[in-house]
Amino acid sequence: MDRYAVLGHPIKHSLSPEIHTAFARQTGQDLEYEAIELPVTSFETRVWQMFRDGFRGFNVTVPFKKDAHDFADELTERAKRARAVNTLVQLEDGRILGDTTDGAGLVFDLEEQLGWSLENSHILILGAGGAVRGILESLLESNPAQVVLANRTLAKAEDLTDDFPEIAPSSFDELEGHFDIIINGTSASLSGHLPPLPEGLITSETRCYDMMYGKGETAFNRWAREQGAKECADGLGMLVGQAAVSFEIWRGVQPEPESVLKELRGQLK
Repeated sequence: MDRYAVLGHPIKHSLSPEIHTAFARQTGQDLEYEAIELPVTSFETRVWQMFRDGFRGFNVTVPFKKDAHDFADELTERAKRARAVNTLVQLEDGRILGDTTDGAGLVFDLEEQLGWSLENSHILILGAGGAVRGILESLLESNPAQVVLANRTLAKAEDLTDDFPEIAPSSFDELEGHFDIIINGTSASLSGHLPPLPEGLITSETRCYDMMYGKGETAFNRWAREQGAKECADGLGMLVGQAAVSFEIWRGVQPEPESVLKELRGQLK
């Protein structure tokens, strides 16, 4: 039986084993998938040992996405631009390929699951951390009219323009105008907080998306709904979407994410 795992610190909360086990059942793939918590200082040594022990691939989450980027022998173009990796796979010649599937998972959820059109849309992204860096390539490939990236510290937003010159950087307090889609890429919702956003960003036609998810409504989506947003969604669909892309990279088979997403959504209610 082929072995795979998600690596992180902490990792007990991960839904990835449940998702990939469901994908394997759907597609008739014989594999085992588990969650493994690594010490924060031993990524390279531990991952090499696990590959030698027979693991075929890994998902990688916080705080190891940059470590996985540096670990890989070869990178996809989107992983190079993101400077982060969330999927590792051992090729037939023994080299390790690194990819990032987060952006593809987000676009899948926005366009396929939610039916939100990205093309020609005016998009605001909140946050400039690693989670946001990983989604920018796929979002830009969807041909939006504008992507504004806002962060508490303007300099950090400006840093991303070195790799993504298409985006317009801003601080939170300098934001103005209206947007078709607002994506929260900060982790503030995990602690029940909000980025310090000015009034007036949301109209009755604005759709809001929080990359975080959990039981009940996130703090960001609650705020957006109270501001009159047309529609709000959390990041559970992105999680399932990025997992489906990783699964296809590993197994060469495309799973069907919709039923898995529906089952997980029911568990979180």
